[in-house]
Amino acid sequence: MTRQQVFNVCFFSVLAILLYQIALMFRPFLFPVLWALILAHLTFPVHVRLSHWLRGRQTVSATILTSGAMVVGVVPIVLLGTLLVKEAVVAEQAVRQWVASGGVQRLPEQLAKGPFGLSVLHEWVSRVVLKQGGLEEFLISSAKALSEFLVGELSDLIRNVFMLVADFFFMVFTLFFFFKDGKRWASAVYDVIPLDATHKRRIFDRLDQTIRAVVKGMFLTAIAQGLLAGAAYGVLGVPFPVVLTALTILVAPIPLGGTGLVWGPVALYLLWVGPIGKGLVLIAWGIGVVSMVDHILKPLLIGQGAQIPMLLLTFGVLGGLALYGVIGLFLGPILVGLLLTAIQIYREEYHSPEEQRAAESE
Repeated sequence: MTRQQVFNVCFFSVLAILLYQIALMFRPFLFPVLWALILAHLTFPVHVRLSHWLRGRQTVSATILTSGAMVVGVVPIVLLGTLLVKEAVVAEQAVRQWVASGGVQRLPEQLAKGPFGLSVLHEWVSRVVLKQGGLEEFLISSAKALSEFLVGELSDLIRNVFMLVADFFFMVFTLFFFFKDGKRWASAVYDVIPLDATHKRRIFDRLDQTIRAVVKGMFLTAIAQGLLAGAAYGVLGVPFPVVLTALTILVAPIPLGGTGLVWGPVALYLLWVGPIGKGLVLIAWGIGVVSMVDHILKPLLIGQGAQIPMLLLTFGVLGGLALYGVIGLFLGPILVGLLLTAIQIYREEYHSPEEQRAAESE
């Protein structure tokens, strides 16, 4: 082994050890940095224009944008958390009033008149639950447990507020420097990647295209579905429409179930309390409009924009969610898009024309 080879082995061994140790050190900050990276990439054109208007003052522009991110991130969470706790208490009080007004005694009759003739449930409630005399206590305890659960979850969040706030501020702190120095850092990373310039450009272009398509598709589809469902909640007189709309937006990106995880139980509630027509209208609206928006907008915005087949997109979203959590909804499709680009480069560089023609003929 020559002296140069010994030097190369030692150098890259030390480099690998350093990178591993740095990865361990930075691992607690991984998700805040990834969120900051996605946000910075999407909003960097705004930063460029704002810096131009401010006559090249990039630090001022970065400060303005990060301050705006703090406001946008904190205010809705505080408002929704407060509203959720208030409405949980209201729900518990409503159940108590229903029980006190004789709602339990009227339950068998309501079940008998319910949709599709819920005779089995009516018989079970009449013969088992009511005879045992425990339904009132069960309903009251269930409502109280739900309220205590929501309040308890908020209390857990408050107890863990240091970690949540720390992650958020790490994200904002990183976002500031991505705005301020991101262009220079991206150029440095681009230069050290050991690939042909054409391949690097294709990978970076695909990364940019995929990130924009995935984030735009996820957010726009979720907001559209949430607003459409929320309009139905308001028109049909569903209790707590604001919280239900927010929950619909949050669950909309989930491929299996999605908005049906919210409007489905709401429709069952409307079928229960009557009139039945409201429940049927919400079911028709949920299937025919809210769910169809997902089937139309998401493939249009993500599938075509990121050039990812729908099957791989679905698996990427589900797998990313299972592996990385919420941020996996975006990371999954991004990684799939990069893999498809790498495969395409491999085929062009290492797949001979004869083999390629033979594969295409098959």
